[in-house]
Amino acid sequence: MQPGSPTPPASFETMGVALFDFFDLTPTSLWLEDYSQLRALFERWRAEGVTDLRRFLEEDTKRVAACSACIRVLKVNRHTLALYRAQSFDELVSRLDHVLRDDMLEAHVDELVQMWSGKTSFESKSVNYTLDGRRLDILLKGVILPGHEAQWDRVLVAIDDITELEDARRRATASEQYARGVFEYAPVSLWIENFSSIKVLLEEVRMQGITDFRTFTDVHPEFVERCMAEIQVLDVNQYTLGMFKSPDKATLLSRLPDVFRDDMRPHFREQLIDLWEGRIFQQREVVNYALDGNEVNVHLQFSVFPGHEEHWDLVLLALTDITARKKAEMYLEYLGKHDVLTKLKNRSFYVDELNRLERKGPFPVSAIIVDLNNLKAVNDQLGHAAGDALLRRAGEVLSKAVQKPFQTARIGGDEFAVLMPGADARDAEVAMESIVKLVELNNQFYTGPRLSFSMGSATCEKGTRLEDMLRAADKAMYENKRNHYETVNNVGR
Repeated sequence: MQPGSPTPPASFETMGVALFDFFDLTPTSLWLEDYSQLRALFERWRAEGVTDLRRFLEEDTKRVAACSACIRVLKVNRHTLALYRAQSFDELVSRLDHVLRDDMLEAHVDELVQMWSGKTSFESKSVNYTLDGRRLDILLKGVILPGHEAQWDRVLVAIDDITELEDARRRATASEQYARGVFEYAPVSLWIENFSSIKVLLEEVRMQGITDFRTFTDVHPEFVERCMAEIQVLDVNQYTLGMFKSPDKATLLSRLPDVFRDDMRPHFREQLIDLWEGRIFQQREVVNYALDGNEVNVHLQFSVFPGHEEHWDLVLLALTDITARKKAEMYLEYLGKHDVLTKLKNRSFYVDELNRLERKGPFPVSAIIVDLNNLKAVNDQLGHAAGDALLRRAGEVLSKAVQKPFQTARIGGDEFAVLMPGADARDAEVAMESIVKLVELNNQFYTGPRLSFSMGSATCEKGTRLEDMLRAADKAMYENKRNHYETVNNVGR
């Protein structure tokens, strides 16, 4: 509604006193208006060839103002004056430019288009302002009164103040947008999932009389697989896409079997056991997979949304990428058990493994003591860099020659030990023969100082001490080393 210049209040003599009282006392804002000049303007535009009024008005907003100037306010009721903070009808109509302004243009165009299309009633949501400047959100409904359809000279407009309702809606929208923004751009991977199908499966198992769910999943690992297949991902946020190397949500959601697989199964089983026992808030470290195939270690926080505890149809998962931390932990664990230079196990591992073998075997246990020949001479003559290179070559040979379950450790500067659980004396001889052959190949491949080992082995049966076996292997190694140097010295003469 965009009234133009006012006219004196219309006489209600023909309508009767009772009708006048009803109009004036109605607790809703009522406006009686004359649209006859607007109808005449529409007819002129139609004669000029206008067919699409909305586009015609949007091309030049001055045309909207021309329409508004055609509308004349004939009467308003008491509630209207109170709603708009007006002292009188004259004050209200003289200051309509304060009432009808700013962001009501689109709603007014909607009203005009509805009337242009031949409707005798119209409706829109718009914004008005009171004379003291307060914003009013309004629901406007207009109707051409019966008997005036030909001229549009009597139009009744009812205005409801919906400011509180719209304020509440705007607050709800703002709150929803805020929550959505927090979800979408949180610096952690967020997943909204539906676990209702999983809850049904768990209840079916419970109804079968199962009480020990851990044992049940031991016997029926396929049940865990089935539950994994029932995970329904409803939404993920932007951080998730980067974390799992996905270009968009659709791609990630279509490739969930590539994300939830392999090493995730035991973790998911523990998650199911917790759910079976009623724990609907959980934290644990799990393994997922990015779409490029790389393993992603995550700290998972799982929570059923409040109000959804009965069906688990809305679940929030927050995943923190701890891959870097896990790699650091693995590297520290590696350093705790490995020699950095040769990549073999270190003395700490060697001592722990001896203690384990002493307690558990399996017997017989054999050991090979290996000593790198000429390391001191290489260090003295060519420098420690050359000596380190020779040690790395020793590590390459021993790691290739000795395979699990046997283990090789560097237990001193130039000394190594091969522990062989479940191996007899013949197995140890075969292993030493393999080492000798690989040493020969290594020397053909590398230039520089020759790689050479002195070795000795011994075997321990059940009931005897590993310490005695190691002493015997060490003695055999020194005997081999003495023979080696005697041979070298004889060749030198």
